[in-house]
Amino acid sequence: MVETKENFAKRLGKLGRKHERMTHGYSTKVGKDGLLIVTPRRRRFVPAGAGLKLLVLAAVGFFGFKCLALAAAGPVTYAERVAKLENGSIIEQIGAKALAVDPVTAAVADRIGPILR
Repeated sequence: MVETKENFAKRLGKLGRKHERMTHGYSTKVGKDGLLIVTPRRRRFVPAGAGLKLLVLAAVGFFGFKCLALAAAGPVTYAERVAKLENGSIIEQIGAKALAVDPVTAAVADRIGPILR
């Protein structure tokens, strides 16, 4: 009698865990015997530092865009376009501050400028 009660408790616990996993989605298949088999979908694992990596990647991409734009347009034209942004709306002024030429951007643009021309 004790064995059946323990087996029942194990099966009930297993069923509860399966239902908990199914809250994130499930898929159904028809088995060879014609029964429907419901299995929980695997959850995608997102690494702990994924948000930080994405933020760093966006910052590097923005910096690369800024360098390429400066190298392609030239320093005079680029400065004129940034000056136009400084006279615009609040959003444009924030963009002008972000796109302002700094020494690192100028050095990288000087290096890649001959490659683009």
